[in-house]
Amino acid sequence: MSKKGNLSINSDNIFPIIKKWLYSDHDIFVREMISNGCDAITKLKKLDMIGEYSYPDDFENKITVIVNPKEKTLKFIDTGLGMDADEVEEYITQIAFSGATAFLEKYKDKTNEDQIIGHFGLGFYSAFMVADEVHIDTLSYKKDAKPVHWECDGGTEYTLDEGDKKEPGTEITLFLSDESVEFSNEYRAREVIKKYCSFMPYPIYLEKADAEPEYETIDASEKTDKDTVIETIHEEAKYEEKEKEDGTKEKVEVSPAKDKVKILKRPVPLNDTKPLWAKHPNDCSREEYLEFYRKVFMDYKEPLFWIHLNMDYPFNLKGILYFPKINMEYESIEGTIKLYNNQVFIADNIKEVIPEFLMLLKGVIDCPDLPLNVSRSALQNDGFVKKISDYISKKVADKLSGMCKTDKEEYEKYWDDISPFIKFGCLKDDKFCDKMTDYILFKNLEDKYLTLPECLELDKKKKEEAVDENGDKVEAEVVDEDEKDVGDEAEGDEKKIRKTIYYVTDPIQQSQYINMFKENGMDAVILTHNIDQAFISQLESKNEDIRFMRIDADVTESARDETKEEDEDKLKETADKLTGIFRKALEKDKLEVKVVRLKNENISSMLTVSEESRRMMDMMKMYSANGMDMGMFGEESNTLILNANNKLVQYILDNEEAEHVPVFCRQLYDLAVIANKPLSPEAMTDFVKRSNEIMMLLAK
Repeated sequence: MSKKGNLSINSDNIFPIIKKWLYSDHDIFVREMISNGCDAITKLKKLDMIGEYSYPDDFENKITVIVNPKEKTLKFIDTGLGMDADEVEEYITQIAFSGATAFLEKYKDKTNEDQIIGHFGLGFYSAFMVADEVHIDTLSYKKDAKPVHWECDGGTEYTLDEGDKKEPGTEITLFLSDESVEFSNEYRAREVIKKYCSFMPYPIYLEKADAEPEYETIDASEKTDKDTVIETIHEEAKYEEKEKEDGTKEKVEVSPAKDKVKILKRPVPLNDTKPLWAKHPNDCSREEYLEFYRKVFMDYKEPLFWIHLNMDYPFNLKGILYFPKINMEYESIEGTIKLYNNQVFIADNIKEVIPEFLMLLKGVIDCPDLPLNVSRSALQNDGFVKKISDYISKKVADKLSGMCKTDKEEYEKYWDDISPFIKFGCLKDDKFCDKMTDYILFKNLEDKYLTLPECLELDKKKKEEAVDENGDKVEAEVVDEDEKDVGDEAEGDEKKIRKTIYYVTDPIQQSQYINMFKENGMDAVILTHNIDQAFISQLESKNEDIRFMRIDADVTESARDETKEEDEDKLKETADKLTGIFRKALEKDKLEVKVVRLKNENISSMLTVSEESRRMMDMMKMYSANGMDMGMFGEESNTLILNANNKLVQYILDNEEAEHVPVFCRQLYDLAVIANKPLSPEAMTDFVKRSNEIMMLLAK
């Protein structure tokens, strides 16, 4: 049997769900009440603009919030277009009927300024999350309209009567429940208004019912027609007696007579109706950007720089992103990016809109086109939101690359602080990485900043400046002795050449290797941040002609002594003999030993660590922090390098059976380790003890 029908929704059941569970945060009702008031004002302004209404002279559109802790009430009063009885029944009593949608549909051909915030018709019911009873007093802008009074105690029944409101607009009174009486406190209300409504488009004033009036005194010339004058004050001119050149005295006026007035203190709005991000970047000064940053984020450390987003097509998006200066050692690097919709605060750090790597920044994004759900707490339409996210990422990349191109010196000043942002962005966003690869800076051993192309060009220039044995400049073949074949091309059987960039992770610990590089005219880059290892791996995967190698991964050809002709068989024999001596002295049967002739005879021993092995171990250490057993992965692949040109190494080779050779072997090994990484506590104890023994030998 086939049958079609309509779902039946019982208002007695659905209304309690809507008013209690539609919004996750109960204080959000303040945003909804004020947003509705702003919408009502915006509608009336549109009608004024198209000639269907005319404002009185000197009229101020505003929202007034009145707290009354004694009566446990909260009022929201707007100067908008108001409602008549039929409109109250249509917009208020029909749940989820949006007056904003109906208004836009009616006037869509007469104005294109769509700044109306609410489109779902549910915001009003957020009042019942905190109120046992809600009253509405409203008067429509229409000629001869009658005021309306509406009451509802939170059930599905209401009363509608003629009211007594005199001016167009709407006044909503919330009789707060015992659980929510906190919102009738002036300071709590101020806190929530500032949280959600700091940048709404119309002034928001907060008043306390039955509060004692406050006064201020101003010059009479500053008084306006809106001021309530309490008292007029005349101040007489002030004189001082001064001595003239001839010794006589005269009275000189030092303060002219003034007329002042004591007035009721002028109300100050809680919000900024024209936020900085809504202005054109050319109209914003440096001090305005800094003041906005201090005010919004309560951060008095000056940001490094900022990016002002200003886009009208294909979607409307404005905002400011600040790059803060962060002390990485002591502070969290999580930032705060506030998301707004038509100047209405939505949430912090919505990951669908803000690219993950930009969550490290501080800033504001205002996008009226955001497809929000009915509670504005989540987003709809992932495809559109992804386009917004991609645009933000692109604008940041454009700004950074532009800085590097046009003012590299200034860009370099920021680099150490912003590099974690950029490298994290490259890891998380391939498009961002593609745009930024050539504008990543690397600091070399001379503390100069180089881009990736400049790093690759550096060694090329050095080889082009080669000289022959007579000291004359020659055309040098630009081939790096450390470049290696990485595979055959599919066509032509030509080898790809990989360019090596050496790097340092600890300038102090690796100082011996650095000095050796400098002595031999080689360079390396400094990579000390914990994100660098993942970053260089990504660069290698995207650039097959580049590889990164830590400075202690191998002994470069430029460090070797090529002045002596070497018998390969004899060198192998020497290496085999020294391997046996050191393995026996150190009791390490699997110790890898390599013998080379270094230009610097003072270097006796070094330790090299396979780049692949070390990266693997670093990755495993990361996993071990999450409980993975490290034992199955073994140890780093280390090789002990012995310098055949060093006298102590030669002594060990020529005096294998001497009494102190085992001590010298252990000392050379520990010296090599110390230059590479810290000794273990046990090894350090032995090293200190052994050093003392060796000094005693010299003292005899």
